Amino acid sequence: MTAEAPGALDLEKLFAARLHAARVRPYLATALFALHPVESREVPTMAVDQYWRCYVSPAFVDRMPVEDLAGVWVHEVAHLLRDHHGRSERVARQRGLTGPGERLRMNIAADLEINDDVYGDGLAVPQGAVRPQDLGLPEGELMEDYLRQFRLGPRLQHLAWMECGSGADGCRRKWERGPEGAHGLDRQDQDLVRFRVAQGINGRPGSAPKGWRRWAEEVFHPPQPWRELLGGAIRAATSGAGAGDDYSYGRQARRSTALPGVVLPSLRRRPPRVGVVVDTSGSVSDTELGSALLEVAAIVRAVGGRRDLVSVVSCDAAAQTVHPLCRSTGIPLVGGGGTDLRTGFARALRARPDVVVVLTDGHTPWPAARPACRTVVGLFSRPGTSWSEHDPDHRSTPPPAWARTVVIG
Repeated sequence: MTAEAPGALDLEKLFAARLHAARVRPYLATALFALHPVESREVPTMAVDQYWRCYVSPAFVDRMPVEDLAGVWVHEVAHLLRDHHGRSERVARQRGLTGPGERLRMNIAADLEINDDVYGDGLAVPQGAVRPQDLGLPEGELMEDYLRQFRLGPRLQHLAWMECGSGADGCRRKWERGPEGAHGLDRQDQDLVRFRVAQGINGRPGSAPKGWRRWAEEVFHPPQPWRELLGGAIRAATSGAGAGDDYSYGRQARRSTALPGVVLPSLRRRPPRVGVVVDTSGSVSDTELGSALLEVAAIVRAVGGRRDLVSVVSCDAAAQTVHPLCRSTGIPLVGGGGTDLRTGFARALRARPDVVVVLTDGHTPWPAARPACRTVVGLFSRPGTSWSEHDPDHRSTPPPAWARTVVIG
């Protein structure tokens, strides 16, 4: 066997450490093996760029035990999984943070987010790892929170050596290969790695620390501005072509001049009428019914405050009375039984509205035919799709394609 050149990177030791990390943290294996190691004498330890390359110092590998190197592997891949480079860039823009000192603070804050619960259970704490308790800070917070709680000073001088690369703070280093270099992952591949890791954590949630479980939940269910989405969908429906349009003889059409003696009506736009169907079945919680009332108030604002143009139908297995809306409070939401919103649709359509808005958990049959008016469905989120009040084997069907659907919650 040929002897290694002096100072060459000990790949065998480095890969042994990665294998150890994958064994003790199997849910991170996909991400660990997606990292491409690059030998570099310009980094003090190990660092990552935002394209999933890991720059490794040969001297650092030589002096570190395999168990500690395993912890460094997990630490560096955590920066990338948690999108610390993208988050740091956003924070820097929002708070006006510039200069190497602020980038070092971001690196430290990102390390604090990772290191509070990533070690233990077979994964050794690497030498020099900084944790929240070392700075007298609480555990379990995010990088953005830690950034507000400490400043650089004499007591943090021992952390000046820290260098985790652009993968930790979003600032490219001169020794990084950049987007045009070899062995980098594009955005789509990065997202695929994150999704697979989150899938593994959610599949066995008891084996992952709280920080990783929180991260995985956000990857599967990213926060969305559902109130803005629902409001936008309603405004689009009420302002679309045909919504609120009607013919009126109060003003003659311009074409009447071409037909002497004939009076033609003109097309006039009136405020649109909105029918709201609220699911009041037993599967809808009181909190969700409260959200439904708030959305009714938002619908009134979307039609210019004209409460007389909004009617509300509460419906479980049978439609209840149609209530003209006088105010957003005091609307009787009667029900509590099974769910069949088809009767609610039929009742709401009798008033010939321009838009029907349905607020439901989705466990209902849907009308077979598309209504003559636009339809917006506000869907209360549910962790599962197979549930019914009376039939445990029932599988609910998603809202039809002709409805504009927004997930609420």
